[in-house]
Amino acid sequence: MITFSGAGKRFAHKVLFEELNWLLAPKDRVGIVGGNGTGKSTLLKILAGLETLDHGEMNATKGLRIGYLPQEGLTLRGRTVFAECLSVFDSLKNIETEMESLLHQMSDLDPQSEEYQAAADRYHRLDTEFHAREGYTVESQVGTVLSGLGFGKEDWQRYTDEFSGGWQMRIALAKLLLEKPNLLLLDEPTNHLDLEARNWLEEYLHDYPFAFVLISHDRYFLDVTVKELIEVWNKRVWFYPGNYTKYLQLKQERLDHLQAQARNQNERVEQLEAFISRFRAQATKAKQVQSRIKELEKIERIELPPEEATIHFSFPQPKASGRVVAEFKKVAKSYGPKRVLEDINFLIERGDRIALVGHNGAGKSTLIKLLAGAEPLTAGDYAIGHNVEPDYFAQDQYKELDPDARLFDDLQSVAGSRGTTELRTLLGCFLFSDDDAFKRIGVLSGGERNRYALARLLLHPSNFLLLDEPTNHLDMRAKDVLLEALQNFNGTLVFVSHDRYFIDKLATKIFEIGGGEVKIYPGNYEDYLWRKEQEANPAPAAVTESVPQVVEVEQKTAAAPQKRVNPIKLQQMKDRCAAAERSIGQLEAEIAQLEREMGAFQTGDQLLKMTAGMDDRRKRLEAAMAEWEDLSQQIEEAG
Repeated sequence: MITFSGAGKRFAHKVLFEELNWLLAPKDRVGIVGGNGTGKSTLLKILAGLETLDHGEMNATKGLRIGYLPQEGLTLRGRTVFAECLSVFDSLKNIETEMESLLHQMSDLDPQSEEYQAAADRYHRLDTEFHAREGYTVESQVGTVLSGLGFGKEDWQRYTDEFSGGWQMRIALAKLLLEKPNLLLLDEPTNHLDLEARNWLEEYLHDYPFAFVLISHDRYFLDVTVKELIEVWNKRVWFYPGNYTKYLQLKQERLDHLQAQARNQNERVEQLEAFISRFRAQATKAKQVQSRIKELEKIERIELPPEEATIHFSFPQPKASGRVVAEFKKVAKSYGPKRVLEDINFLIERGDRIALVGHNGAGKSTLIKLLAGAEPLTAGDYAIGHNVEPDYFAQDQYKELDPDARLFDDLQSVAGSRGTTELRTLLGCFLFSDDDAFKRIGVLSGGERNRYALARLLLHPSNFLLLDEPTNHLDMRAKDVLLEALQNFNGTLVFVSHDRYFIDKLATKIFEIGGGEVKIYPGNYEDYLWRKEQEANPAPAAVTESVPQVVEVEQKTAAAPQKRVNPIKLQQMKDRCAAAERSIGQLEAEIAQLEREMGAFQTGDQLLKMTAGMDDRRKRLEAAMAEWEDLSQQIEEAG
């Protein structure tokens, strides 16, 4: 589909990669990883045709359709959300319009005439293409994708101009998914998605019929979507089969091997140099010396990559608080007539690490603001425990900073008695080293300002941390270091994050927010998902007390995650169910079309053929409906 031969790219004087040889096949699922500034997005733009190579070649299959989603910057105007997404199918709408026109023509023509036959042939060709491209289901497809990406039905008829940048990117992503290009290129598509939308996108990409290449800093998302990782690293592009977890293992093995080769090479070089130095002046050893000099000149030195810059920090351990950290009693929060939270009661205890989850707009940020005292309660009581000191990190924390201040000066203004060396070290840990420490805050990107705001937070350790999406704009390594620091933090933590891996490794409780309520689930995110499945598909109760051994088995079955149905078998059933559903839609559309055609005048032979075709399709529809119902029941029982 696309081939690279000896490809290379520079950015100013910096080599991003060179000697890239790569064949991208029609159904490849590829993730691109690497440190900030290594060239991941540049490689994606080259695939999209937006950047050119500095040397080497890239060749693409003729007629290849490519769809590209950048990180940000897309703005759509002038149409409703639904109309904007429906515009993807303009060519199908044109076909449908021509088909309707042909039907009108045929109704006025003599069925025996050449004009009628030509119109009928044209109609048949268009109808075949319309069916092949699922023309009868376009509105259903648009609704499915918009719902999956978090757009409620009330949003469908709103104009795109009304939506913020993050939601604009969701609309752009929806259009790309509906277009189904042969090659889908996604640059950090999860940046603007909540957990529910990410989970939906994972399933969509699992069933995507063509190739895709994506960049993501979400470890779990990469683990479940891609089958190959390529890393832009050390001026090369390296290939690793498998998902992100497998990549980490193989990369370490490759680095260990490279370091062993470098050690062996250095030992050989030292031996050669020692021999040359020792015997250079001896005429009897001249031949051996020359031989070793030539060998030394031919050695291609192994270049070990520099240590990757990583954020290293830990929260200073705060003073202990009382056992009860915070308590809500009958709390409610409204914005005008909109009720966000109502009659909320919960207790937060010392050492809790609580993740707030729920769809966008459910009230996660509102709840964390209430806990921080940044928003007033509409009703109810909120009590802070003994010796509790809250500290709040907002999504837009950097907006509170002075854009004209230099990083070091601003940090020093809130540092108290901390010395210059400690402050420079702290900035260096957040990748602001050397002259970067004296940049003005206003020239930093959003991600850089977010990193700096986190660094600033460390100067004010508290025992009750409230973090609203602290992982935004952090790369994978930075997230790992932040995760480790928070795991070692002995205070109390409430946080919002859309990174499933981060939540799963950190949370000890999940607060699910939705419909004005807060539901509490013990455990991490995987435990939460399992309990949600059990709620949706409760285990049958025991029949009688005369068979306690059966009751015990059933209870264990309900309580033990390991008894769940094999996920591969479950996915196969879901795939078959989806295929049956598509078949039902297509057969219903064909039957409707035949009914319209039979309404026009036809010869006797034509009418007989169409009647037979109608009967055949109805039988197939009945069989597909039976299969769909059977599979749906099995999937529901499997949970």
